[in-house]
Parts: sequence; structure tokens; C-alpha cells
Amino acid sequence: MSRLLAVHWVPGLWLDIFNELLDQDDELDYGDQWRLNFNYTSLTDTLDSAERRRGWKIFCSRVYGNFECGSCRKTWPSARVTVLFHYRLRGERGIVIMRPLGQSCRRCQDTFELPGFSEDVVRGTLQRLFSKIRKNIYDEDDDDDDGGHSDNSGRGWSKPHESSLCEACKMGICSQNDECES
Repeated sequence: MSRLLAVHWVPGLWLDIFNELLDQDDELDYGDQWRLNFNYTSLTDTLDSAERRRGWKIFCSRVYGNFECGSCRKTWPSARVTVLFHYRLRGERGIVIMRPLGQSCRRCQDTFELPGFSEDVVRGTLQRLFSKIRKNIYDEDDDDDDGGHSDNSGRGWSKPHESSLCEACKMGICSQNDECES
């Protein structure tokens, strides 16, 4: 099942794997309590000076996902799904806020649909996030050994990316490299 690509947005999958990586795999084994929340509207790829002073950092990743139109039920894959994270540690409490960015159906074009992901994509994305947290919060070396590439590296691009249907393109962050951080 882990290799199957879901077409529906399942926040519980992200929460379960986030907690599994923390509890069983000790990805952030520093005694701090980390939690994952979701924000579907106002998270961007920039921080103002007040957010930076409060310790916020950014990580975004381009990964492989799948979509289903809520109107016509058409499904489509995309190798350019943007997932945006803000994170910080205050005291012994860490928080990660995640925003998956959507795409619109070519036929209906009425709303941005949220992506679905396989367990493997979720796990790989969260492992890269934890690597950035260890580097930027705990001053560890960045052990992300994939050279900065996300889960879509090595996949062929079957169709051109349609910027007019991409929420990340409309925000001006889709054309960046596979990953960004701040």
C-alpha cells in the first residue's frame, strides 16, 4: 500500500507519519515536544522581520502527488506539487505548520484541489524537513544526502506544467528549485 498514490488530501497520513518519525525513529531526539498543524490559506514562502525574530524558518519541497477534481472527478498526476512548511522551536515546544498547495482542473478551473500523496512521498518529505530542522534549529550537519532533490527527482515529466492551474505558480514560488528554505 505504501507505494500507492492517493488522490485525496489526507492530513491524518501526514500526522501519523510525523508522529511515527518522532516517536519510533527518534528523528528529533532532543527532548523537545514537536507538533504538526495545517494552514490552507495564509502561509507563504516569505517571513517578515517580526516572524524571523520569533524564530520562524521556512522549508518547501516539490514532490510527486495526485489530484482529483471535486466537480468532474477527473484525476491527474503532477511531479510539481509544492508543500510549504514554517517551523520554530520556543522553549521546549516545536511547531511545524504545513500548507499543501493545490492545482485546478484543466476542464473546470473553478478551485484549487488539494493533492494526495503516497506514504513514501510523505515519509521522504518529512525526513527532509526533519533534516532541515536538525540543521537550522539544533545546529547539526545537514545529512540530507539526496543533493537537495525532492521525491520527484528521477521521474519523467509527462506533460508540461500548466502555470495557470497551479496555486504555487500564482504565488510566485513554483518556478524555484526543488527545495527552498529561509
